[in-house]
Amino acid sequence: MAEHLRAAADGVVRCWWCGEDPLYVAYHDREWGFPVADDRRLFEKICLEGFQSGLSWITILRKRDAFRRAFRDFDFHKVARFRAASVERLLGDAGIVRHRGKIESTVNNARRALDLVDEFGSLAAYFWRHEQHAPFRGLVAQTPASKSLSDDLRRRGWTFVGPTTAYAFMQAVGLVNDHIPGCAGRDAVARSRAGFRVP
Repeated sequence: MAEHLRAAADGVVRCWWCGEDPLYVAYHDREWGFPVADDRRLFEKICLEGFQSGLSWITILRKRDAFRRAFRDFDFHKVARFRAASVERLLGDAGIVRHRGKIESTVNNARRALDLVDEFGSLAAYFWRHEQHAPFRGLVAQTPASKSLSDDLRRRGWTFVGPTTAYAFMQAVGLVNDHIPGCAGRDAVARSRAGFRVP
């Protein structure tokens, strides 16, 4: 795995994928892999992972503030009330990825999120049922746990949540610690998880 680590100019050893871009480095160091229990942030992340499909994550990261404005800070109660006119408005928003299918998927998934909250009490309670306890598996695009999450979400009517998207989501919100062994972020995430109370 050493070939997938990078010693940056600041002397910190990190996963190779964040490179030197300050925005990407900050995301790697402060967000990626840290456990999340806030429903809005969980909804935001799974939607943005869907928007990423076919694009690079740094593209989405640079547009995240615009996405938050466009989708009411990912308050799924509000997004669930979006109608056709809202979709057309968003298709004209140059700050986000203007893909009709992904925009409509976000509105649909907001409505499905309300169903999950009704059933489980919160999105966090639902998603953390899918925490992956397996040891680090190396650089993989999906796992049995992500396929299980994807299958269950799609059965419940969610869209743009294939197993690869589901795994990227799981990695991002701490359902698995996929910082490469030797990366400074791996220990930081492990410490955070040790004090985290699973919803």
